[in-house]
Amino acid sequence: MASKGGGVGGSGPALTWEVQDGIAVVVLDCKDKPVNTISRSVKDEFRACFEALGKDASVQAVAFFSGKADNFIAGADIEEFVRLTSAAEAERLSADGQEMLDQVARFPKPVAAGIHGACLGGGFEFALACHYRVATDHPKTQIGLPEIQLGILPGASGCQRLPRLVGARAALDMILAGKTERAAKAFRLGMVDELVPPPILRAITLAAARRMAGGWRPKRRRQGGFVGWLLDGNPLGRRFVFRAARKQVEEKTGGHYPAPFAALEVVEYGLRNGIAEGLKREAQLFGQLAVTDVSRKLVQIFFATNQLKKDSGVAGAPPPVTVQRLGIVGSGFMGSGIAGTAVAQAGVDVRMKDADLGRVALGLSAARAILDDRMKRRRITKYEHARLVALLSGGDSYAGFWRAELAIEAVFEDITVKQQVLREFEAASPDTAVFASNTSTIPITSIAEAARAPERVIGMHFFSPVAKMPLLEVIPGTQTSPGIVSTAVAFGRRMGKTVIVVKDSPGFWVNRILAPYANEIGHLLAEGASIEDIDGMAVRFGFPVGPVTLLDEVGLDVAEKVAHVMLTAYGDRLQPSAGVAALVKAGRLGRKSGRGFYIYKGGKKRGVDQSAYELLGVHPNGGPRPAEILQRLVLGMLNEAARAVGEGVVRSPRDGDIGAIFGFGFPPFRGGPLRHADDLGAARLVADLERLAERLGPRFAPCEVLLDLAKRDTKFYPG
Repeated sequence: MASKGGGVGGSGPALTWEVQDGIAVVVLDCKDKPVNTISRSVKDEFRACFEALGKDASVQAVAFFSGKADNFIAGADIEEFVRLTSAAEAERLSADGQEMLDQVARFPKPVAAGIHGACLGGGFEFALACHYRVATDHPKTQIGLPEIQLGILPGASGCQRLPRLVGARAALDMILAGKTERAAKAFRLGMVDELVPPPILRAITLAAARRMAGGWRPKRRRQGGFVGWLLDGNPLGRRFVFRAARKQVEEKTGGHYPAPFAALEVVEYGLRNGIAEGLKREAQLFGQLAVTDVSRKLVQIFFATNQLKKDSGVAGAPPPVTVQRLGIVGSGFMGSGIAGTAVAQAGVDVRMKDADLGRVALGLSAARAILDDRMKRRRITKYEHARLVALLSGGDSYAGFWRAELAIEAVFEDITVKQQVLREFEAASPDTAVFASNTSTIPITSIAEAARAPERVIGMHFFSPVAKMPLLEVIPGTQTSPGIVSTAVAFGRRMGKTVIVVKDSPGFWVNRILAPYANEIGHLLAEGASIEDIDGMAVRFGFPVGPVTLLDEVGLDVAEKVAHVMLTAYGDRLQPSAGVAALVKAGRLGRKSGRGFYIYKGGKKRGVDQSAYELLGVHPNGGPRPAEILQRLVLGMLNEAARAVGEGVVRSPRDGDIGAIFGFGFPPFRGGPLRHADDLGAARLVADLERLAERLGPRFAPCEVLLDLAKRDTKFYPG
């Protein structure tokens, strides 16, 4: 193909290029995929392209772009990754990527990358190998190395090039947490050289390539001034940085995730022994991590969440209604959290309603605090903040609700109150509007009995705090129409949530399987276990917090109401102890009141409140062995999860595991309660539960689902 300026262009299935006035403009566009990824075939094209450009005398520099609208390069092809069967094979894959990017880094002609959209993993590693990086300031331009979240490390030279570019501290901050950053922060850290509006990305990148072709080279200064030099610029300072990072990783992971430790070792090894030795170590440890069970579990979660992003929630549903105006009834903690998150994430008009104007004012203030926090963390500009704040309004009537496509009630957890709100909403809104309840336990079908149009009533159960918790349970009632389901699911995703659709039954999924876990606390305390032992064993298992702390965080008054609903629905199997009720009666509601099982001061947990034992009428005296504490906490949950799956509470084991991981922090490295049950084996679970039931009563009797799996020697995830 002839090109402007006398050079020759070229093309392959994914890479095309043409020469314009001495600059080779290379475009990557994986035609058969929605995003660009680096597969084996794309690597071969890269090699052929750069080999040809190296030989073309008319080419003085290279400018690289993506052909996708909002994606630069999303990373390596994960489908190829999951087919790896050995550490040696994975090590070779890493070394192969390193060699390709080394060809780019050592290319005798300067290479400038124009980045718009997601530039992640192998995509960012490619950009790091380029000689100059220009990124757009668009919110969709996200830059990072998220490999740790898949249980591996950046294996195509990212652990070597990034620390040399921005220093060990900034590099470790991104690598060890698997962070992605908006382009503005990446620019401040020195990860990209220029930040520009999207319309001029091409022109600025080409201009940079021309400057470099003329002999100009960027001068980069280490960030952080004298402190930066002290900690990043000399071996003694780096030793302190690595020691502090290792301690932080140990605290955050509990030793359950090997990838951050391996990445830390690789970065340190490379800075100490040189980039060539560092690359060898990087490939070696990448190979070892790629075949671990932890990595396999995290990759399964990655695929599951991606599948859920494309799931409308109900087969054959019509397209969702686009929600532009949202009504919120109830301006308390949950209502304000939903309002603030909806404005921040979905950019919708939000109208809040409460019976008292003072509560409305407090709710609007709490919703605005979510936006304030985003601006403080530089996620939005002050101009975006002003625009979003203007979308929040409220009052003590339903004025404005007639324009809303969706309203969410977040009032007191009482069916009579919720039904009254539903009647009022229907009287004040158009016949096309959707009414969603944020109930955590009450069946949606029961709430909808008060509706004029029950087909437009649905459950949207958010988790607290709304701005931080990633899960949303969507609960159709028996008469809810498919289009309402798809609308609720789509809006939940716009709010940044991972959405699962669950059956309309008391407790839904998350609270249902948490019930035996929470109830067992009372039994263990009564037998002499300490609060610290109970929480400590759960954290050692991998939960972010123990069950006692979880109750304090949720609120003991809320927990008491949930427990009552569970008891009414499921009988003595989910009989709670009297302990929580005793604390609530004494005014101890957990963190929000400053006292529960623990004492809280200044918003921080200060330790166990010893007087709680007196209120409960128990005394810690050693109690059951630690291993038994853990077994009783976890097996009760697994048993209830299996029972709920058998009842069709979730549509698939995938949804159940994602719900538990994102809803209350079931350890991701264990894959979720149902994958963990598969790992233990149904026969072993049944035997352990039968032993517990014989000693402690029928609450541990194995459910029919587990008995059937054991009998047939099968699993929740066959194959």
